[in-house]
Amino acid sequence: MSDSSNVSNVGGGSGQDEKGVLPNATAVLVLGIMSIVGCVLYGIVGLICGIIALILHKRNKEVYATNPIKYAASWENARAGYVCAIIGVSISALYFIYFMIAFIIVASVVSVAL
Repeated sequence: MSDSSNVSNVGGGSGQDEKGVLPNATAVLVLGIMSIVGCVLYGIVGLICGIIALILHKRNKEVYATNPIKYAASWENARAGYVCAIIGVSISALYFIYFMIAFIIVASVVSVAL
C-alpha cells in the first residue's frame, strides 16, 4: 500500500502550483548591477555586463510567458536586473563616448604638437 502512494507522488506533486525559478533571474540581476558599477571603468565593462544581462532577460521573458504564475517570484528579480541593465548600458555608453572623444582630442593635440 505504501508503494502505491510513493508512485503517485513521483510525478511532481498532487497538482498544486509549484513555484519555479527562472533559469537566469539571479544572473540578470547581478549583471545588471555590475553594469552600473562597471560604467566607471571606461564604460567597457558596464556595456559588456549590461548587454549580457539584456540578452539573458530576453530569454527569461520567453520562459516567463509560458507560465507566469509559476515564475512570478523570480520574475521580480529578472525585472529589477533588466532595469539596472538599461541604466548601466546607458551610463556606460555615455562614458564610452566621452572617453573616445577625449582620446581623439588628446591624440590630435599630441600629433599637432610633434
